[in-house]
Amino acid sequence: MSGSSSTASQFDGNVVELDREQALSLLAQAPFGRVVYTRDALPAIRPVNHLFDDGLVIVRTRLASQFSTAVQRRTGVVVAYEADDIDRRTGWSVVVTGIARPVTDPARIARYQRLLQPWIGSPMDGVVEIEPTIVSGIELVDETY
Repeated sequence: MSGSSSTASQFDGNVVELDREQALSLLAQAPFGRVVYTRDALPAIRPVNHLFDDGLVIVRTRLASQFSTAVQRRTGVVVAYEADDIDRRTGWSVVVTGIARPVTDPARIARYQRLLQPWIGSPMDGVVEIEPTIVSGIELVDETY
């Protein structure tokens, strides 16, 4: 097939770059995302739910999980966290890259255990914070919608 006809999967609207505040505001509204970390020198992705609190992305995890183990094994593990809400005509995507650390303060752990309920049926006994250093985001705008 040749020519410039659009297909059902092609987005014909505008892609707008978001500033840091806009991107973090959208991330704060999203209930789920994906954390990308290194496992055996390869990228690994884990879907999780999160909350955005005091400038940090907070996720709960099992202490025995591969992600939690990777964060606890080394100080200052660099991860990426991505959340989005995209359909065929509109949406957004936000990626933050930063340092992941285990939360060790018992009061903060208890607070996050109250505020952030696991989205799967497994018990989550660990809490990890991600400090967003690099923040990027886009919004898909279809003006004919």
